Order: sequence, then structure tokens, then C-alpha cells
Amino acid sequence: ARAGRRSMKLRDGPSACPSLWRSLPCPRAELRLDLVLSSGQTFRWWESSPGAWTGVLGGRVWTLRQDRERLWYTVYGEEEEERDGGLQPAGATRPDGAETDRILSDFFQLDVGLPALYRAWGAADPLFRSVAADFPGEVSPRGGTEGRSHRASPHRVPPAGVRVLRQDPAECLLSFICTSNNHISRITAMIERLCRAFGPRLCCLDARPFHAFPSLSALAGADAEARLRALGFGYRAKFVSGSAKAITEGFGAEGLHRLRSVPYAEARRVLCTLPGVGAKVADCVCLMALDKAEAVPVDTHVWRIARERYGAALGGRSLTPRAHQEIGDFFRGLWGPRAGWAQAV
Repeated sequence: ARAGRRSMKLRDGPSACPSLWRSLPCPRAELRLDLVLSSGQTFRWWESSPGAWTGVLGGRVWTLRQDRERLWYTVYGEEEEERDGGLQPAGATRPDGAETDRILSDFFQLDVGLPALYRAWGAADPLFRSVAADFPGEVSPRGGTEGRSHRASPHRVPPAGVRVLRQDPAECLLSFICTSNNHISRITAMIERLCRAFGPRLCCLDARPFHAFPSLSALAGADAEARLRALGFGYRAKFVSGSAKAITEGFGAEGLHRLRSVPYAEARRVLCTLPGVGAKVADCVCLMALDKAEAVPVDTHVWRIARERYGAALGGRSLTPRAHQEIGDFFRGLWGPRAGWAQAV
């Protein structure tokens, strides 16, 4: 039997076996794992022990942890053996440190400095400035951990360390198709069932199996929609399998990636041709996977903020495609080229 079929132990932190951990310089003002990984941007991470987050990224399983100045991580190999009471990686499967540093830095977009952005948004927007006055100091205890509700508010200091992830476009797209009329805990469970049913198994940690996100071709199969319905996806089953099929038969996974290099309006237009993809889902994918930092996903909550707190007479009485565009344009005019990042706060 393959060693990868055996259950390995989850690693809590670097103290037990320092040789299996690496770190990147990353102050907490630049990244808060507890806020970013639970905010509804991604659905594949869970707090495996207090302060430690385990999830799947780039076809590997990771555990992340941070202290005040560094982001620590460990990557689990497919084949690892227990020796002398501790985990030692089989030499051939140990990932290259420079490569994993790059993958993690890319995922969190650590090349983008948050303090300068907060200052720019505060200079342009008195309301943002009024609630960001304490940045980059410590945030209030556990502040803003209730999903995506920690947006700009006159009653809450925006938490430092909230940033936009850079995700795989196919995974981001198909995940956000599942978000319509849904909530984070249910979406997370749906994505977990999707990965277990259609994705290749990566490893088993403390008897919990971890699977990679399925390929587009796996989700485009003839029986995919029926299997997704059996997994509780309801009407979304048709959209997930339909979009996977449309991409594989059309521009392909490579074409989806190439949308990173086309203008925002073009990427948004292409995404909206896919089954189950409207303006909100398209903007989420543009922002979180296609390098369109100016994309502002608009839902009724954002619409209400624009009208009530900013006095913007936008969008008429309902959230039409025109209203999506007008509200997005309003915030892009206010917050500039990274308006989508400001809205995420």
C-alpha cells in the first residue's frame, strides 16, 4: 500500500519538529490568517488547532501559523514515514523551499503592502479614514471574525491584515458558483464533498482525508450533474458541471488563466457567458483569481452601504446589471485601482 494512504499526524507548530517548517517575513499588520481564511474568499481552510490553519493549496496540504513578524508553514508530502516517534519526510517528496515560499507569497499577494493602501484610501475617503484611524496598530480582540461583515463601518475599526487572495481561477469560479443563496459553513461543506467525490486524494491527516480540487474535465463528465445533485448541490449542480463543460469545450483552463492579462471589462464579459455566472460571481472571480484589483463585487449589503453611508443615489430600486456597474464605478472613483481590496475590509 502507498504510504500516502496511511494517516499522518497534523503539525501544530514549528516547536515540535522545526526542520519541517519554514517561514516568511510577514507582520500581522500585513496579514491576519484568522480573518482572511475565514472571510468567505476561500472555502478550503479550517482552524485545525488554535492559531493553526490547515488547507489545500496548489495540490498540496499545508498548515499555516503566524507570530507577530513571521508567517510559518509546513507542507505534507504524499509519502512520509514515522521514525523515532517523529515525522520525517521521505527525501524524494520533500518540496523545494523556494518554490513553496513563492506559492504562499503569491496566494496571499504579499508583494502588496497594506499600510500604504490604508493610508491612500483614508486620504481619499473621510469615512474610511474615520474608521481606520488606529491602523496599523493592534485591532480589537477577535474583531471582525464574523464572516465578511467586517466592512467599513462608522462603528468598527477595520482590522489590519485583511487582504485579497490570489486563487486558482477554475477553483475560484466553481466555488463561487456555489455561493448563490448560501452561507459560508454550508458552502465549505459542499466544496469538501465536491473535492472528495471528484478530486484526487492527497493525504490523510489524523484520519481526515484531503483531496485536491477537481479538474475541469472531471466536473464536465456526462454524469457530473447527477452526482452533484446527489451530493446536495441542488440547482447549482447544473451550473457547476455546465460551466466546467463550457470551459473545457471552449477556451480551456489555459484560456481562463489568460483572462489575468486582459482588461477587467473583457474578463468580466467572458465570465458572464458561463452558466450560473452573473455580475457578482464574475466580479468575485475577477478580484480573487484574475488580478483585477479594481473589481468590486456588489451584493445588497454593498448596495445599501453605497446608498446609506455614502449618499450615492445609484441603481434605482433593484440590483440590476446597470446598478452593479454604477456602484462599482462609484467605489472605483472613490478608492482607486485597488477598490476591490478596500471593499474587502
